[in-house]
Amino acid sequence: MCGGPAFFHIGYAMSNNNYPHPILAREGWPFIAITLVVALVINTSAGFAWALPFWILFAFVVQFFRDPARPIPQGAKDVLSPADGRIVAIEPVRDPYLDRDCVKISVFMNVFNVHSNRIPVDGEVRQRWYNAGRFVNAALDKASVENERNALHLVTRDGQDVTCVQVAGLVARRILCYVDPGAKVARGQRYGFIRFGSRVDLYLPPGTRARVTIGDKVSASSTILAELP
Repeated sequence: MCGGPAFFHIGYAMSNNNYPHPILAREGWPFIAITLVVALVINTSAGFAWALPFWILFAFVVQFFRDPARPIPQGAKDVLSPADGRIVAIEPVRDPYLDRDCVKISVFMNVFNVHSNRIPVDGEVRQRWYNAGRFVNAALDKASVENERNALHLVTRDGQDVTCVQVAGLVARRILCYVDPGAKVARGQRYGFIRFGSRVDLYLPPGTRARVTIGDKVSASSTILAELP
């Protein structure tokens, strides 16, 4: 359910919503249906030439909302990528949510990446925070603290703290999160979605060893971002 300032931007469900992965994310079904109907109507009434831009739009919407199943590595200390995209930050910072020293790894998603978000580690959701904010380019470092965002405090089965933050981007206007505090979660579990360009930040314990470098392209669930100490 939604409430307060999050109503227009962020959606929550009462369950973990770990349904089998379809080819297309359910969040996109209304957009896909609308663009398809518009393209068909214009194609029928005015011809293919007039409908071509709308067919291109339909194709873009379909590719944006694709949601393929992924292999899930099972190393006990592996931290899996929570999103598709490109690594834009690997740095020691102060976790703004848990007030601790940590290693931050950030994944930037452009409009051509899969935008379904996945849980990076096995464990439990301890806390969740929502912050209203701006919509600057999510590739910029300041997006982590200035943009609209939704953060989860995850505790692994051996007691390690991981903070996973969905950050809205320049054109993203809706963050969806489907897990609540107290939920038991599994690596690779689908837990949320950000529409139209965004970022996911991970704040990991000191001593975590990054397995990726700046500029690497990563895939949700199947890419190992780091190894916990």
